[in-house]
Amino acid sequence: MRVLVTGGSGFVGQRLCRQLMEQGHEVQVVSRTPHKVRDRLPNGCDIRENPQAFIDSPPDALVNLAGESIAGKRWSDEQKAKLINSRVAATQQLVALCEQLKQNEQPLPKVMVSGSAMGYYGDQGKRVVSEETMPNDEFAHRLCKQWEAAAKPIESLGVRLAILRTGLVLEAGGGSLQKMLPPFKLGLGGRFGSGEQFMPWIHRDDLVAAILFLINEESLSGAFNGSAPHPVTNATFTKTLAKQLNRPAIFPVPAFVLKAGLGEMSRLLLTGADMRPARLEAAGFSFKYPTLDKALEAIL
Repeated sequence: MRVLVTGGSGFVGQRLCRQLMEQGHEVQVVSRTPHKVRDRLPNGCDIRENPQAFIDSPPDALVNLAGESIAGKRWSDEQKAKLINSRVAATQQLVALCEQLKQNEQPLPKVMVSGSAMGYYGDQGKRVVSEETMPNDEFAHRLCKQWEAAAKPIESLGVRLAILRTGLVLEAGGGSLQKMLPPFKLGLGGRFGSGEQFMPWIHRDDLVAAILFLINEESLSGAFNGSAPHPVTNATFTKTLAKQLNRPAIFPVPAFVLKAGLGEMSRLLLTGADMRPARLEAAGFSFKYPTLDKALEAIL
């Protein structure tokens, strides 16, 4: 199979591309700077600057992971626009590729697995969240809603669409743990605010496996929660991480400090959702790391 990946040089994309190559698939990667990302990707990846550059070698499947880091900079109005536009534009380019393939009477991809995030649901307090849960209207929800909406037109072209709303991605060398580990290793870690907010999470290997599962299972479409079946509160996450590192976690960060330092972006740390992968599990997907202690043990 020939698989085109946007965001292929990112934390999840790199592992996905390696896995695809190991399974014998051809991998196409979209990057604005092919020469800069080549070292991060397996030998043999076909890297081009935009999806339209692959019109001569149509992909069988699309995986859409592109988008500027949501926690990279404080959320000014300009930064919010960048966060939305980076995701929407990348998605629209994939739809445009498929429209062009159809016009040229070339074969279309059979499936697109398109990224979204737990932010789709907004703050959900303590209620259990499935794919059917009504979202709370706030910036993170509006970002994900526009991202998902940009992918929807691909269905009218006959391409199966699966949307993956991911939790915090855990693995060494990047993702959510990269910023957390240094203070925790020094014994300076602690909960954020009350610690009662839920943190849906997923091991990177399980997320990659879920993407491959959605590519291969031809009956699956619509939205799927990409998180482990046992989400935890921030307080439990903090205790579990500290225990794995054999360090104390006695330095909580008050909510007002986070709000003062991060502004509206502090909601990423102070709110959450008890998000469960109901549809993935119902479809028969099995998690290698269903619990946080097992995941952190494997990582650390």
